[in-house]
Amino acid sequence: MTQQSSAPQSMTAVRASAAGGPEVLEAQEAPVPRPGGGQVLVRTEAAGVNFIETYQRSGVYDVEYPFTPGGEAVGVVEELGEGVDSLAPGDRVATSQASATYAQYFLVDAAQAVRAPEGIDPKILACLPLQGVTAHYLVRSTYEVSEGDMVLFHAGAGGVGGLAVQLLKSIGATVIATVSTDEKERIAREHGADHVLRYEGFGERVREITGGRGVDVVYDSVGRDTFEESLGTLRPRGMAVLFGGSSGQVPPFDLQRLNALGSLYVTRPSMGAYLRSREELEWRMGELFDAVASGRLTVSLDQEFPLADAAKAHAYLEDRRTRGKVLLVP
Repeated sequence: MTQQSSAPQSMTAVRASAAGGPEVLEAQEAPVPRPGGGQVLVRTEAAGVNFIETYQRSGVYDVEYPFTPGGEAVGVVEELGEGVDSLAPGDRVATSQASATYAQYFLVDAAQAVRAPEGIDPKILACLPLQGVTAHYLVRSTYEVSEGDMVLFHAGAGGVGGLAVQLLKSIGATVIATVSTDEKERIAREHGADHVLRYEGFGERVREITGGRGVDVVYDSVGRDTFEESLGTLRPRGMAVLFGGSSGQVPPFDLQRLNALGSLYVTRPSMGAYLRSREELEWRMGELFDAVASGRLTVSLDQEFPLADAAKAHAYLEDRRTRGKVLLVP
């Protein structure tokens, strides 16, 4: 039988009625959802704002309208669906695999929510499920970085970049980061980047830094504006990891060029492929929780916006002004 809760019947949720710019996001009254089998209802404490939601809102990715964005959040379990025995009302959970988290309450499968440790601010926890797990799988799994590797990481002062640079340095890699401003250069250096470059002419500078060898791996979330030049920074048999497109999507690409550039590898990872099991989810989140709790990993919380200001949060993100995580707080 479903565990009853004291959650209200209605809530505030952010909805888009059609694809468009940030202005299509509006706070509206909506019914509080009820959990189905295997699900839990969670009262939102903080929801992450991520580029994938801007792609969904703008029509790059197909969604059904009206649409409430959001997959990442931290909150407190209010109600259990049928068959849930791994969580209890009152548990604080973190997830990047929920739906419609731009709301005061959201649903998530219990198997895709991790109980959060005590003693860490919920807003700090909310910075980890997507950006933290992304940084983790990029450097631990997509290309398993080893001590001594040379790495180029674009947007090294951003939410994923800042966490990834710290993880890379803890492994013993040499990190070259790209940024767009003096302030972001300062942030990237604080995270531990060995070299910090501007985007203009970064390919030539990387070749100089590596003595013409090239880097072992380049992590590129910028996309259209950097991808071609990123390939030119790689050593023979190096790997380009394209995990976003903040400047736009990379156009169709002739794979024969990978041959000419030195038998390169290119991959386009997604989080779902790196969270294939409950064990994998708990491993990644557990390592991140432990690193934050011990002080080995510092989370950069850039901006908090009220839930009703989701449009402003999207505009801020798309302007590429971020210096860390952006959250919505009900």
